[in-house]
Amino acid sequence: MDDVASLFQTRQRGTLPDLLGLEWIEIRPGFVEGRFEVREHHVAPNGFLHAASVVALADTACGYGCFAFLPEGASGFTTIELKANFVGTAREGGVRCEAQMLHGGRTTQLWDALVKSEITGKTIAAFRCTQIILYPEPKR
Repeated sequence: MDDVASLFQTRQRGTLPDLLGLEWIEIRPGFVEGRFEVREHHVAPNGFLHAASVVALADTACGYGCFAFLPEGASGFTTIELKANFVGTAREGGVRCEAQMLHGGRTTQLWDALVKSEITGKTIAAFRCTQIILYPEPKR
């Protein structure tokens, strides 16, 4: 785990990413890698990996990448659009996500993420999100 990943691992304590057991391997400009081990709370009543678990991993990876390397003067961000296409599942083992920034502008960032089963290496989902960059209100 790199230093930035370690910082975000600590910062997420008590929040949804922590409750889901999301782990961060690497966070660097334009790239984030994370994972979780499939547990009962990640699974839907039908016995398959819940889509929300996959989206939480991918969206958090993209969000951490955005937040870690905001443009100068920015105070934060918020996700304004996301999309996930599911092509597989996992019932056991680890689920890994690699997220990459496609566009890093002053007002928006665009990220893509692939979520895969660590056991099979097969893709579970392709994810894309857009974040709007927030700036402090000018003082009047």
